[in-house]
This record gives sequence, C-alpha cells and structure tokens, in this order.
Amino acid sequence: MKRLENRIALVTGASAGIGEATARALAAEGARVLLGARREERLRTLEQEIPGSKGLVFDVRDPAGMAQALAGALAPGETVDLVVLNAGMARGAGPLQEGNPEDWSEVVDTNIKGVLHGLHVTLPAMLTQGSGDVVFLGSVAGRWVYPGGAVYCATKAAVRAIYEGARQDALGSGVRFTTVDPGMVKTDFSAVRFRGDEERAAAVYAGVDALTPGDVADAILYAVTRPAHVNVGEIVLWAAAQASVTAVTRR
Repeated sequence: MKRLENRIALVTGASAGIGEATARALAAEGARVLLGARREERLRTLEQEIPGSKGLVFDVRDPAGMAQALAGALAPGETVDLVVLNAGMARGAGPLQEGNPEDWSEVVDTNIKGVLHGLHVTLPAMLTQGSGDVVFLGSVAGRWVYPGGAVYCATKAAVRAIYEGARQDALGSGVRFTTVDPGMVKTDFSAVRFRGDEERAAAVYAGVDALTPGDVADAILYAVTRPAHVNVGEIVLWAAAQASVTAVTRR
C-alpha cells in the first residue's frame, strides 16, 4: 500500500515549479491530487500526466472562486485532508522607496491572503475529522531579509506567523502543520519577479547548483508521511552553494 493512499490533497500553484513537483510526488505515493492554479491549459496537460489528478482553475486571491472550484471537485462527504499552500510570487528587486504600490498589493494578496484563503477552505473540515496535514511553502526570506526584498520577505515572515498561529489554535485537533522554507530554488520564480526578463532571471542562478523543485517536494513528502504522532514542524533547505540569503558561491 502506498503511503498516501486514500488521501485527497490540494496543491496551490500547481501548474509549475515546486507546486508541480509536489503534486507529482504526492500522486506517486497514492494521493488523489487536486491541482490548483490559474493556467487552465497547463492544468489540463498535467491531468494527463499525473494519474488521478484533477485541475482546478482559480486564483488564490479570490476566496469565493477557490471555494467554488474545490466544492465542485469533491463528492458529498469527501474532504481535503492534505493541503500544500504553495502559490506565491515576488515583483522586482529594487529599493523599498522605489517600489510600486500595485506590485506590493499583488504580492501581499497572493502570498498572505492566498494562504489564508487556502486555510479557510480546507482547515475546518480537517479539524472536524480530527486529522490532516497543512504544509506552508515559506522561504528563508521569511527568516532573513535581503536588500531589495523587503516586501517579499515581509510576506514570507507573515506566512511563518500564520504557521505558528495555526499550530497553536489547532492544538490537540490531530491536524499537523509544517512550514518548508527553501533558499535558492531554480524555477520560474525570478522570471515572474522580473516580468519575463529571461536574461535577468537566468543571471540569478548562473553558476550556482541551486535546489530543484524536486528537492523541495521530497522534503514535503517526508513531512506528510511520518507517523500520526510525529509533526515535522519546520524544514529549512539550503543549496550547498548558499550560506545565507546574500552569500552564494558561483562556479
């Protein structure tokens, strides 16, 4: 029997990167995976590649849309008992005083409110049934701030606070909470941050053996497959080439 057989998982930001890798890892262990993301075409492709998966088109900034999509994917009596709150983003890397308030709002609404919305549509049912796993995709940026990253770092610090608060609020419920906080991971994160400037995005990872999405997915899988009495609360992942948020060695 596979370790996640008979479990229903929701992964947000599942259309690429860490979310996609996590969805594949959970499905490989028997979970029925609901793939949450905005890009419908990409979700339809993943449905064909990940056995038993179903794509749900929604934006985590829209709580009503998320709730409606999730309700439509579950049969009466079914509940999500594993959620990976992965959807997140950044915009720009300039000084705070030169920032764009519209960009700030987009990042805050996605990284903080999106996490809260994901909790709102999944956690109550887990509390009722007395079991489940909630995984937050944090970042080392939520622990240490770097130049040009104040707003993004603030949102990831907020995710860490939400994780800590949820654990305390749900104490004794049987629901487990984990935050996985990686350093540099080679995904399309930087391309999004720099609005499609592939050259600038590539420079972030140039000469660095960065973490892969699969590395992060493996850590998530470890946490959610422990015995029920074990709660792996916090996992911090660094590439061996990275000593801090600003110290990176390049070939």
